[in-house]
Amino acid sequence: MNYRKIIALAIPILAVTSLLSTGCSSNRSNDGKTVIKMLQYKPEAVAAFEEMEKRFNETHDDILLQIESPNEAMTILKTRLIKEDYPDIVGIGGDINYSNFLDAELFMDISDFEGVADIKPAYMDIVENLEFIPTDGIYALPYVANCAGILYNKDMFEQNGWEVPTTWTEFNELCKTIQASDTLPLYFGYKDTWTTLAPWNALAVGLVEPDICAQVNAGKATFAEAYAEVAVKTKALLQYAEPNPYAYSYNDACTAFARGEAAMYPIGSYAVPQIMSVNPDMNIDSFPFPANEDESENVLNSGVDLAFCVMKECKNKEAAYEVLRFMYEDETIQIYLDDQNAVPCKVGDFSLPSMLDSMVPYIEADRMADYQDHHYPSEMSVDAMIQTYLMDESENSTETFLQRFDREWERYNRDLIAKVKKYEEGLK
Repeated sequence: MNYRKIIALAIPILAVTSLLSTGCSSNRSNDGKTVIKMLQYKPEAVAAFEEMEKRFNETHDDILLQIESPNEAMTILKTRLIKEDYPDIVGIGGDINYSNFLDAELFMDISDFEGVADIKPAYMDIVENLEFIPTDGIYALPYVANCAGILYNKDMFEQNGWEVPTTWTEFNELCKTIQASDTLPLYFGYKDTWTTLAPWNALAVGLVEPDICAQVNAGKATFAEAYAEVAVKTKALLQYAEPNPYAYSYNDACTAFARGEAAMYPIGSYAVPQIMSVNPDMNIDSFPFPANEDESENVLNSGVDLAFCVMKECKNKEAAYEVLRFMYEDETIQIYLDDQNAVPCKVGDFSLPSMLDSMVPYIEADRMADYQDHHYPSEMSVDAMIQTYLMDESENSTETFLQRFDREWERYNRDLIAKVKKYEEGLK
């Protein structure tokens, strides 16, 4: 186990979590059952996980499954790692947290788990692309994904005869048609800087290679070149937005869209529960961002929202695998889908929420790519950089932004870039 890397992961948050006390995990319950402890990072899905835990324990006499769903799960996990108090299974998002944990050699290679063969190849590729350095083996099993593109008011579209666009030109023509009807085409809510990443990610998947961050780390590309079209098109959307979008928050945007103040909302499926809480009867559908002039080049922005990893320190591999077998049964996955409006990463016959209807062809064809920001270090604050760029009305704003992106990337990824360079030199 690479304890130096574990300490590096945990030290930044150890001071604020020193009051947490956790003892060593026990491998046996009082009645002799093998205990498998799972820590998962989706507190909003606690009801679904409680149901899963209940069903598993009712159907297994020799294993006791205990699922923890705390707030700030990643902070708690890092604290437990430094105390050598390991869960057996971790439910984690497909983002840079996974990349860091994998780089610290915390996860078990689960290549021999038979359920790997049932996962859609696109989602396996997404997880693989999160590796800083290519590794042999499989360390995460994608469970569910979310999708991002453009939510639209389906009733409003049908009433006005508006068609779902499939190209960048068609999208702009639609926006102008909607404006001409005295309706706001798009709502953004850019006061919360993270919302700037929604259209950025959804455009980027169709315009850049999914491994562009790895290419930059290897010195094979620059963001100034790769992101130029993404930046230009992201700023072009402002002409269809609410006045001063930086004055309105994510909650404001959800509320405005729910009340019919805009025909479309560039955001992910994760926003639907918030929107429906304002207008439970709203008829919402969604479509992938038509970033290109050729529809066949468009890609759905879909990332692994939840994956399961078995910790290398797990003492009961077969029991952990039995838990995974249960978690990946179609009926169990459907519990989560119904609770969270998610997309299954497993191949199967599942019931999906109606608001994904226009995205289903992309999902079925595996035309998907990960959120670009899943590869961005949080310290770089790319969302704030994008907001600053969008507010910059100078003639050279795009060039300034792209140059800054490359400069800041090198600053916050210096050690990783050096590591990749050393790896690349070893291949020669």
